[in-house]
Amino acid sequence: MTEPMVIAAGLKKRFGAVPALRGVSFSVRAGELYGLVGPDGAGKTTTLRLLSGVMGPDEGTVSVAGAVPLTADPEVRRRLGYMPQQYSLYGDLSIDENLTFFARLFGLDRATFAAQRARLLDITRLGRFVGRRAAALSGGMYKKLALACALLPKPSVLLLDEPTNGVDPVSRRELWALLFELVDDGMAVVVSTAYMDEAERCHRVGLLHDGRVLLEGVPGELMAAGGSETFEDLFLDAVRRAA
Repeated sequence: MTEPMVIAAGLKKRFGAVPALRGVSFSVRAGELYGLVGPDGAGKTTTLRLLSGVMGPDEGTVSVAGAVPLTADPEVRRRLGYMPQQYSLYGDLSIDENLTFFARLFGLDRATFAAQRARLLDITRLGRFVGRRAAALSGGMYKKLALACALLPKPSVLLLDEPTNGVDPVSRRELWALLFELVDDGMAVVVSTAYMDEAERCHRVGLLHDGRVLLEGVPGELMAAGGSETFEDLFLDAVRRAA
């Protein structure tokens, strides 16, 4: 077994008097799709912000691609792709301009950017719309562009905060198909979601509630062990037991 690409150990975070995380721990290996599953306010976004290095934990440790994101040098940080839930693009810039802008932020040379641009426009099917402003994109197209920008530096770890929130069913299915392709190529992907049907698509999940991981494991195995007919029943039963 390879060493985990993502390690969260005992993560705690408070915002003033409010505890957002109360000791969250999990790990993710290369070629694995891990789901952080829970309702709004469970701590999903805070967890991903700690993993991305946007902020540091009050307690606990984070390792992503063998480094601490908050203090890693730029070269190491390029191994990490992060797609926030919203406000990750510049609405006044076109698809092409957003890609160019983020490529410069990542320090990509012209040849690398040209190759990545062509590849990402192809897999996201955005090639016909390169001149359209991000603010004028549909929800699904916006999320695809945000994903393309996060993938520009060819990261080995990808963090996605509710990537299908507000996306139509067709675009939602296409986004998940893209994620499976990335995982099949060996990428470690952590995705947060409040949708129980999406949780069942992940290799492993952590059921997050009130800043704690209530259950963790393979979705089918968790359902069988809990005697639950649906993943939603499994989650609700776990929440009731934790109350």
